[in-house]
Amino acid sequence: MAEYDAQPGRPTAAEADLSHTQLEADDVDLHAALSGVATIVAGGRGVVDVLHDVAEFAVRAIPGVDGAGVTMAESSPGTPEVQAWAVTADFVREIDMVQYQEMHEGPCITCMQSRRPAVSGSLGSDGRWPRFGGRVSRLGVHSVLSMPLLVGDRVIGAINAYAYRRDAFGEHAVQLASQFAGPAAASVCNARLLSNAHDRTENLQRALVSRTVIDQAIGIIRARTGASAEEAFDRLARISQSEHTKLRDVAERLVDEAVRRARARLGP
Repeated sequence: MAEYDAQPGRPTAAEADLSHTQLEADDVDLHAALSGVATIVAGGRGVVDVLHDVAEFAVRAIPGVDGAGVTMAESSPGTPEVQAWAVTADFVREIDMVQYQEMHEGPCITCMQSRRPAVSGSLGSDGRWPRFGGRVSRLGVHSVLSMPLLVGDRVIGAINAYAYRRDAFGEHAVQLASQFAGPAAASVCNARLLSNAHDRTENLQRALVSRTVIDQAIGIIRARTGASAEEAFDRLARISQSEHTKLRDVAERLVDEAVRRARARLGP
């Protein structure tokens, strides 16, 4: 039996008598989604693009879904810090904006805090998220299945599956979503690692460029004044502070000025 947090006070959604054909079809869809997730390679693609791919595969893996979203978050005391998310439908984007940016409550936040799937079959009457549930039910969306994405003991995000009809997600859906969540979490984790590595590389490159420009400016000041390297740097720093301008920008201005003067002396 799948372990999940069902809606308090509401009977667990009864599983329909699924036919052998339906079970086989769900299994085929799950494996197709798992195969798709396994082929996701972030490379030069953005994190949101990868999250969108995972969300599309989630729609196929979990039966009864009308729209899904995948969220990447950083675990923190209290409410997890949402870093990025992607959705398969506009109504899911509207729901997630209400959840993350407006009310700061909802199934995704709860499942990341509890590290357990959260299921609701009637959001309008779900006491766990009274403001969120009432707002979403007015959009005609009544069911949700939120699945935490875990890598080891870390929560890195969640999958949110929504349906218009009530009691859309029972144990069968939770079981399939649980099987999909592990590989999905690996894809999201890899996308975040590659994004962080890319950001670090860009920051390092900017730092190296800044250092080069500053060293050039120091050399120009020394050539003009006969100051030591330390004295030339202190002069740049004083200009930066007095003008409330970044040190790199002061250095670039000085270097550009020196280049213009040199070209002027050389003439056409």
